[in-house]
Amino acid sequence: MKIQAVRVSVEKLPLVKPFKTALRTALEIDNIFVSVLLEDGTEGIGAAAPTVAITGDSTGSIVEIISEVIAPQLEGKEIEQLNRLSLIVQNSSVGNTSAKAAVEIALYDAVCKQLKLPLYQFIGGRTNNLQNDMTVSVGEPADMVRDAIDIVRDGFSTMKIKVGKDWEKDVERIESIRQAVGADITIRVDANQGWTPKQAIKIIHELENRNLNIDLIEQPVKAYDIDGLKEIKNHVELPIMADESLFSPRDAMRLLSEKAVDFLNIKLMKTGGIRRALQIADMAEAAEVECMIGSMMESSVSVAAAAHLATAHPNITKIDLDAPLWIKDEPFEGIQYVKDQLILSEEFGLGVKRKPSFSL
Repeated sequence: MKIQAVRVSVEKLPLVKPFKTALRTALEIDNIFVSVLLEDGTEGIGAAAPTVAITGDSTGSIVEIISEVIAPQLEGKEIEQLNRLSLIVQNSSVGNTSAKAAVEIALYDAVCKQLKLPLYQFIGGRTNNLQNDMTVSVGEPADMVRDAIDIVRDGFSTMKIKVGKDWEKDVERIESIRQAVGADITIRVDANQGWTPKQAIKIIHELENRNLNIDLIEQPVKAYDIDGLKEIKNHVELPIMADESLFSPRDAMRLLSEKAVDFLNIKLMKTGGIRRALQIADMAEAAEVECMIGSMMESSVSVAAAAHLATAHPNITKIDLDAPLWIKDEPFEGIQYVKDQLILSEEFGLGVKRKPSFSL
């Protein structure tokens, strides 16, 4: 079945409240939606979120690369030749991983709809139910404590605490939250590249000495500082996870071969789509390093794709897919959030569809 057209649109999505990390503060987000239309009328959908501070992709650059570069190379091709189409997308340009991810998600959605399978079954899934976490934005300790208490009341047993904006306050932030939520809540800490190796080692030792029972530390240093990640890992007991340091299978190869981290955080906006994300998870499994699946501030379209990947791959053992819960009016439906459970639809493909009230 031939691809008839590839179309792209942009929608601005306000957030319920500001989302703050060491890298940025967001009040609303742009999401770029992609439609892959087949000759028989089947439509595959995908989406991307621009995150200039992480991927370098802006709204304009994503739209331009899809419309002017990727779409013309796909139109007229057979949708069943999925690996070939993925290579066309990946080889279309240098970088532009968010644009590539949006298109590839739409391609996978279209193929699965043709085959009448949910995506997670197509790529070998085992369940459609995942345990999710919820994020605490960085801020003053008292504000973060209030947010953490609300998260527990909402039924979450795992939370990710954003730090790294003012390293001297970070231990106070984390300890205050631990005291407020009790010992049974799993706490992950994400510095978003906000520390130096020396600061990270000092902070992590303090967390260990205070017995705060932290699950892991995510991306404590700059993305390029693989030696820094390795130095931290070798000097602390808490597990260290790479996020911004990991975009490609080549990045994964270096992180794994140098034994620089204990976990890898896979995000489709960084990998450029599903195929390379699967490759990274396979590589990590061979190296006996488990993976988390995460997202940027994305709509449920691309988050659904990440969730399908998580349920399909046995080496993805941690889930960080709370982004749609931050959106005030989510334009798509299909993912269910019940307390800390993320439940995928049994519909074909991604299993998401546009709400009638958000029809274009």
